Order: sequence, then structure tokens, then C-alpha cells
Amino acid sequence: MGRNKGIEQKVWPLADKVGTELNLEVVEVEFVKEAGKYFLRIYIDKPEGVDLDDCQAFSERIGVLLDEEDPIPQAYYLEVSSPGVERPLKKLSDFERFAGREAQIKTFAAIDGQKQFKGKLLGVRDGQVVIDAGKGELQIPVEQIAKAHLTFDF
Repeated sequence: MGRNKGIEQKVWPLADKVGTELNLEVVEVEFVKEAGKYFLRIYIDKPEGVDLDDCQAFSERIGVLLDEEDPIPQAYYLEVSSPGVERPLKKLSDFERFAGREAQIKTFAAIDGQKQFKGKLLGVRDGQVVIDAGKGELQIPVEQIAKAHLTFDF
């Protein structure tokens, strides 16, 4: 496991605690190094969408917890935001919740000769994500999903 993944795993329960307190869903936690600086990014959401007040309240509360727990040994910048219109899909419940929406899914191994699928999410059936990528329904085993997110055509 990489160092950054270890930090993300330490921060996620703290973020979940704050999310629960504020009735917000933690969508993703990432710790990355960009241009020589470290960034802790936490993406939050709620059914009606998050606003600046949600991000500020979450940032203030998680900041206190991060100072108390001190899971990150180096200096970093904290960023809290919405996941955006191309929200990542991480949990089975995400694939159910966003059924009917367009999504892109990348798999670890080829399924029917391809590793990238774009189409309409149809939900979850028997523990597999179901998508209509233009050739009828395709079931993708959840353990084969490397990355998935909603898509939006501008």
C-alpha cells in the first residue's frame, strides 16, 4: 500500500464522522502531491447538492479533528468541495442511486473485448453493475471496476 493510500485510510473515518454529524456524505478522500505541495481533498455531497456553507462547516470541523489526531506527518493544504457533475461512483449504492444517468466505467480486465464503457446506468443486479452501453444490457462485476464516474455532455 502506498503512503498516500495509508493516509487516505486514516483520514476517511474522521471525514465520515464529520459527515455524519453534518448530514453529509463523504464521496472521496484523496491525498496527492502536486507541484511539490501536498493536498488533502475531501469531496462531500448530499441529495440536494452541497453549497459553500456546507463546505465551510465541514472544513472547519475536519480541520479540528485533523489537528487533534494528526494523521498526516507533513504540511498540506486542505480542500473540501462537491464532487461535481462528473461525480465518482464508488459504492454499490452509488450505482443504484444514479440509475438512469450516463456514466463511464473502466475495468481492470477486458469484458467482451473492451475495458471502457460509456452508457446509461441501469442499477445493480446480483452484485453486478448493469449498464446499457448501446449494445443492450451489460453486467460488470463490481470487483472488476477500476474507476467509474457520472458523465455530463456540455
